[in-house]
Amino acid sequence: MNEQLKPEKILQTGLAFWASKTLLSAIEMGVFTELSHGPESFDSLHGRLGLHPRSARDFLDALVALGFLVRNADVYANTPETDLFLDRKKPSYVGGILEMANTRLYPFWAHLTEALRTGVQQNEAKAGSAGLFETLYADPTRLKEFLGAMTGISHGANMTIARAFPWKDYRTFIDVGTAQGDLAVQIALANPHLQGTGFDLPEVAPIFEEYAERLGISDRLAFQPGDFFKQDIPKADVVLMGHILHDWDLPTKKMLIKKAFDAVPVGGALVVYEAIIDDDRSKNAFGLMMSLNMLIETPGGFDYTGRDCSGWMKEAGFSTTRVEHLVGPDSMVIAIK
Repeated sequence: MNEQLKPEKILQTGLAFWASKTLLSAIEMGVFTELSHGPESFDSLHGRLGLHPRSARDFLDALVALGFLVRNADVYANTPETDLFLDRKKPSYVGGILEMANTRLYPFWAHLTEALRTGVQQNEAKAGSAGLFETLYADPTRLKEFLGAMTGISHGANMTIARAFPWKDYRTFIDVGTAQGDLAVQIALANPHLQGTGFDLPEVAPIFEEYAERLGISDRLAFQPGDFFKQDIPKADVVLMGHILHDWDLPTKKMLIKKAFDAVPVGGALVVYEAIIDDDRSKNAFGLMMSLNMLIETPGGFDYTGRDCSGWMKEAGFSTTRVEHLVGPDSMVIAIK
């Protein structure tokens, strides 16, 4: 029996940070953006990237072996996936979240064991600095990077929501914690009859407005500055919260859901989406590890199951709820008033 057991999965997972950091460094150094111009020889590429001769070939060939580059003789090129998703110049770029993972999350996750034993967040706040959101919103450059990262991790789900939700039954929507505004933009692009609003702190306004203008949808999208801790959520037929609730503890989650209930009319809807954990808590590993990331990053945030969220929604007064899968680890929980 023991001869049939293999340690490969244990070893691959335990050393998975090797592959992760190789990819993150490639994104940081602009490898895929450089190769978006077309295939390039080893001699030309490693010089343009500033790679040391000792590391250059191993690094580039590791990206080939990991499936992120292809090589023909001594010439390297992007794969179709890396060319589409990791070229910084393309609107399909998803590397923003990975850039943030490289600069912020990677070092903080080295302290996961301490977080597991103490329940204390391990980011900037650990050293007495301001918390995650205070730090990000105080620095326009870091804020723009963070909001772009949120677009990267959410774009596929945003496009699915824009098409899968029954928007024909509604006329207005508001995206709470809108960030760069990709969810609002995708909904408006796919549903020309809708008028939408992005609701977030005032610092987000120019980033949201520039993004909506660039995508040609600013005539049907507006930004409303506000703080959902201090103000009511503005009225709309549909309230959306994408990657919002998991940032906060349970009383705050319930408070935000109640504010959403008060914001929509009878027949209106609340749509909550993120990496919803499966009810059995045994399949959506990404959602469970995202909850560990909330442990690292926030004082009380955590991810949750669809059953959990449905229960909070019904407690707030919503009459019916349902859970629908979106893409990858993401699902949405829909509540109708």
